[in-house]
Amino acid sequence: MFTSVLLLWICLCFFIMQFRCRRPKNFPPGPIALPLIGNVLNLSLDNPLKYFESLRRTYGNVYSLFLGPRAAVVVSGTQALREALVNKAVDFAGRPQDMFINELVEKKGLILADYGHKWKEHRRFSLMTMRNFGMGKDSMEQRILKELQYTINELKKKTDKTLSGQVMFHNMASNVICLILFGKRFEYDDEFMKKYVHCITEVNKIVNGPWTFLYDSFHCIRRLPLPFNKGFKMWQTLKSMTVSVINEQMKTRVPEQPQNFVHCYLDEMDKRANDGTSFSSDELLVSCLNLHVAGTDTTSNTLLTGFLYLLTKPHIQERCQKEIDQALEGKGVVSFEDRHNMPYVQAVLHESQRVADTVPLSVFHATTRDTELMGFSIPKGTLIIPNLSSALSEEGQWKFPHEFNPENFLNHKGEFVKPDAFLPFSAGPRVCLGEGLARMELFLILVTLLRKFRFIWPEDAGEPDYELVFGITVTPKPYNMKVELRAPQ
Repeated sequence: MFTSVLLLWICLCFFIMQFRCRRPKNFPPGPIALPLIGNVLNLSLDNPLKYFESLRRTYGNVYSLFLGPRAAVVVSGTQALREALVNKAVDFAGRPQDMFINELVEKKGLILADYGHKWKEHRRFSLMTMRNFGMGKDSMEQRILKELQYTINELKKKTDKTLSGQVMFHNMASNVICLILFGKRFEYDDEFMKKYVHCITEVNKIVNGPWTFLYDSFHCIRRLPLPFNKGFKMWQTLKSMTVSVINEQMKTRVPEQPQNFVHCYLDEMDKRANDGTSFSSDELLVSCLNLHVAGTDTTSNTLLTGFLYLLTKPHIQERCQKEIDQALEGKGVVSFEDRHNMPYVQAVLHESQRVADTVPLSVFHATTRDTELMGFSIPKGTLIIPNLSSALSEEGQWKFPHEFNPENFLNHKGEFVKPDAFLPFSAGPRVCLGEGLARMELFLILVTLLRKFRFIWPEDAGEPDYELVFGITVTPKPYNMKVELRAPQ
């Protein structure tokens, strides 16, 4: 009997040793991982940032953990992030290609494309197209200001009433992207856009949910009828709706006279028709969806965070308004160039981005070849998680790392400065494609609205809750606001 139990125990230990999660030689250290499931039991899917921070304190700025049987390296802190994303940019510029989100978009589109020829072609084209929209009579700036006028008209109807900041900022950001992509905007109560936003919200919930995590970790369950299948159905609905808008633009298109992103892409397809190009109707479709999702949530959530603090810290709002009034005296509308005369407003905007921490874990990267980071060896194809949140609140990098304070971006002379730890858009070749648009949008919206209105925390709203809700993009909890029309300045 004893011999049988001993043999069984030896066999069990041997089995566990064979299937335990193993780290290669000189791989970043990390917590002990269970066979097959890795560190899943320790990872809070509602918000893994606290667990990541505890591991960082134990193992340093570069450590590893196992998502199921798959090893991942988490990179934290300004120094390690810049070494990976900037100094060794090509080594860390890949994307994992076998996750739920890749299957969802059928491995198409710019954001999730692996580092290579297709990605370089589309990245170069998209950057050039966005820059071109920065010039001319129908420039990006003009598109933003036109949309702002609709918001101003809506706010004038609601002065002294309570309204949802979440709905207002989301509608505004969504329409700016639609103007750039399709050359058209939607009314705020349009049924098409309501359904579109609902589908995007549901897909985001699924992508950030536990079933998607299981899908990514355990390939054996992918064909089972589990809740992640709802994501594929919602995505098909989004594709169908986007195709209908693209088809409208194809009818209005005049070759070589593009009015929006879709027209520019179709022109590019024509130019490259015979050169084996990666440009195609399917890539256009997913690129439009990528840009709409990425450009709406990040901007609206940053504004939502910024205005939460402006509402609850009225002295900051008043100081912004004073600077705006002085800088724009005699001017009809604000220009993006006016930011150079508004250091405090710039500081408030950047502090809003820092505290909003909108994409805390960036989009996951993968190594394109065997490489090293901070003395550790990392094999080709390793999943990399850039913890941008760690830099945005890093001790020693900020004067006030754990509170909302515009002084984080002002020097002793009151001049605007941007520390190296400011990485909300990531860095390197994978830096956010829409950074230029986001910076312009945030500035023009904030300045225009603060010039026209005073924003007030409702008396019956209770104490403000500054806690953020984790997701693909982080967002404040929903709140309401009141607005008052300011006297003309």
